[in-house]
Amino acid sequence: MVDHTAGIESLGDLRGRRVLVRSDLNVPLDGTSITDDGRIRASVPTLRQLSDAGARVVVTAHLGRPDGSPDPRYSLRPVAERLSELLGRPVAFATDTVGASASETVEGLADGGVALLENVRFNAGETSKDDAARGAFADELAALADAFVSDGFGVVHRKQASVYDVAQRLPSAMGGLVAAEVDVLRRLTEHPDRPYVVVLGGSKVSDKLGVIDNLIDKADRLLIGGGMVFTFLKAQGHEVGRSLLEDDQLDTCTRYLTEAADRGVEIVLPTDVVVDTAFPSGDREPQPRVVPASEIPADALGLDIGPKSSAAFAAALADARTVFWNGPMGVFEVEAFAEGTRAVAEALTKVDGLSVVGGGDSAAAVRQLGFDEAAFGHISTGGGASLEFLEGKQLPGIAVLEKD
Repeated sequence: MVDHTAGIESLGDLRGRRVLVRSDLNVPLDGTSITDDGRIRASVPTLRQLSDAGARVVVTAHLGRPDGSPDPRYSLRPVAERLSELLGRPVAFATDTVGASASETVEGLADGGVALLENVRFNAGETSKDDAARGAFADELAALADAFVSDGFGVVHRKQASVYDVAQRLPSAMGGLVAAEVDVLRRLTEHPDRPYVVVLGGSKVSDKLGVIDNLIDKADRLLIGGGMVFTFLKAQGHEVGRSLLEDDQLDTCTRYLTEAADRGVEIVLPTDVVVDTAFPSGDREPQPRVVPASEIPADALGLDIGPKSSAAFAAALADARTVFWNGPMGVFEVEAFAEGTRAVAEALTKVDGLSVVGGGDSAAAVRQLGFDEAAFGHISTGGGASLEFLEGKQLPGIAVLEKD
C-alpha cells in the first residue's frame, strides 16, 4: 500500500504560525485527579516537536461524554496542569473552545507557546451528525489556526469536527503518534511475520466480530479469554453458570470454530477458569476458586482464565513473531482475578518480534499491573480505532489526510 499521508514536515516552516493539534487526552479522572496519564504522555512528543519548531501550538481534545454542553466534571483543566509538567513549560488554558477565552489565549501565545482549549465536546457541533452544524463549528476552530495536525489516534475513527472537518479547512498533516499507530497496524494486516498470534479478551464477542472476521484468515492462532470466552464455551456445549453470555452470538461462535478448523487456524480456549459466586464489589472479599472450563457450577461466574490456561496461553505466544492483544483475560482490577491478564502481558514482553497492546483496557492493565511500557513493541492509544482499522474499515480521520 502506498502511503499518501503527509507528516508535519510537509507544513514547512512553522515558526510563528498557529498550529491546531487534535490530541487524545481522554484520561480517567477521580474527581480532578488523573488516575492514568498514559494518553497525555503519548501526546507530548508531537507537541514538543511543534513547540521546538517555533509554532504557536493550540491543542484541542475531549474528555468523557459531556453531551454537547459545558460540564465541570469533564473539564480539561487538570489535563492542562499535567501536560505542563510533562512538557516542562507553561500550558495556557482557555476556559472555552471557540469563544472569547480561546481567542484571547491563542492571541497571547508567543512562538513555541502551548495552549489547551477546553473540552471540545462542550460544543454540540463537535459530534453532530449534521454536516452543516459540524462544519460551522469546524469553521470556528479553523479560524484559530493557520495549520492543522491530527495526532489523536483514539478519535480518528470518528467523523467529528475537530478530527475530520477541520482537516478540510486548513493545511493538514499527520502527527507522529498517529503515524506510528498506522504504521504498526499496517504491519499487523499486511504481510505480518509469522507465527502471527491474536489474543482477544474483554466482555463481549459482539465487540470483536469485525476483528475476528478480518483476522481469522490472517492469524495462525487466536487465543480467546475474558468475558467473551463463555459464549464460545457455551457454543461447544458447556454450561457456563452465571458467566457473561451472549445467546445471540452462539451461532457466530460455532461458525468461527468451524471456519478456523477449516482454515488451519488454531483457536485456543481456556481449559480452566477462576470463578466466584458474585462479581467483585467493595463490600465483599473475593472467594476465587479454579474449576475446569467444562464444569462451571450453576451458581458461579467466570472472572479470569485459570492457571493451566495462563500457562497454555503463554506457551502459545512463546514462538510468535507478531502478536496483537486486545482485551483483558479477566477482571484485572481485582488482584484475585488478575493473573490471566498478567500472564499474557508477561508473555508479550518476551516476544521476539512485534508485540502490540491494542489500547483501551489492555493498555490500562499493562500500566496497572506494573509493567514497563518499553517492554512492549507498541501500546496503542486508541482501542476502538485499532479494532476498526483491523476490521478493514476506512477511518475518516485518516482518509481526510490522504493527499493525491
